[in-house]
Amino acid sequence: MRKIFVVLIVLFAGISWTIGNSQRVSSNKRTIYCGVAFYNQENLFDTIHDQGKHDEDFLPDGSYRWNTLKYNHKLANMSKVLSELCTDRVKGGAAFIGLSEVENSRVLDDLIAQPALKEKGYRYIHVEGPDARGIDCAALYNPRLFKPTGWKLIPPTGYYEATGYGTRGFLLIDGSLLGEQMHFIINHWPSRAANSYSREFVAKIVRGIVDSIQAEEPNAKIIIMGDLNDDPDSRSVTTALGAKLSTKKIKNKKELYNPWGIKLRKEGQGTLLYDNMWNLFDQIIFTANFLGDDRSDFKFFKNEIYRPEYITTKTGRYKGSPKRTTGSGVWQDGYSDHFPTQIYLVKEISM
Repeated sequence: MRKIFVVLIVLFAGISWTIGNSQRVSSNKRTIYCGVAFYNQENLFDTIHDQGKHDEDFLPDGSYRWNTLKYNHKLANMSKVLSELCTDRVKGGAAFIGLSEVENSRVLDDLIAQPALKEKGYRYIHVEGPDARGIDCAALYNPRLFKPTGWKLIPPTGYYEATGYGTRGFLLIDGSLLGEQMHFIINHWPSRAANSYSREFVAKIVRGIVDSIQAEEPNAKIIIMGDLNDDPDSRSVTTALGAKLSTKKIKNKKELYNPWGIKLRKEGQGTLLYDNMWNLFDQIIFTANFLGDDRSDFKFFKNEIYRPEYITTKTGRYKGSPKRTTGSGVWQDGYSDHFPTQIYLVKEISM
């Protein structure tokens, strides 16, 4: 009996380190925190041409003069930031991280092999998509915390017929976060080079994915994340997707809540700077059943933009903006043109 008790203590200690700081709320309960994040990788390309993809800019003789040195620096830089996400409250880092702008599985193999991520044991999910340049969405996850049960890339049906252009699909990942079933939808919506209608079109597709999940699972917990190329109060997000910016407007637990409007409009924070104005394209939106005080299951606790000083441009015209890999045609040995975003979930567990 004594041996079993010791094993349980060691097991819980390991989980606590991975999940984060836990605190006792009663004699038989503890509060734990779990981190979920999103980070646009800004052209995480290797130096090898992928057949059928327009990746010529990121070849040694391409416009970026992309070579092994630059690629290895990019991997090291991105892995450092990814390894730090959510660590201010969760010692082991984020349980799940959505990514955009990754070229292929090779770059993900190289990414998780970086020392900063390898020691955390991250794995990845990626499905090759139709993007002409070859940039896809993907996910990193900590297998001790998140157990994927299935995933697929949902195509943007009807988009080409409606716009005359192609776009990326939507990576749907189902799984269990510490025993709680969840659904993640990772997005990279059409760029600002396209008109608002294009992003409203794909937002309606995502809304349809949410509706389909909820039709089969009325109490489904769904997290939508990605580079939406629109702000939280843009029509694509508020009207086409139907994400509410205030909890006061939530009428039922199947609706979507978007906590990022306050960050942008009231606190003046964004994830990318364009023409001296902040935008907040990198959002994490979720169903309203993550709201509330009953912590017997995961509830939303806090949302943040992660912007340590070292990933920020220090001087010049773009002072304060994310430090890019390349700017004005010059390699800056930077990170991304977006800051990452993160949310914390909280739950009480019985001891």
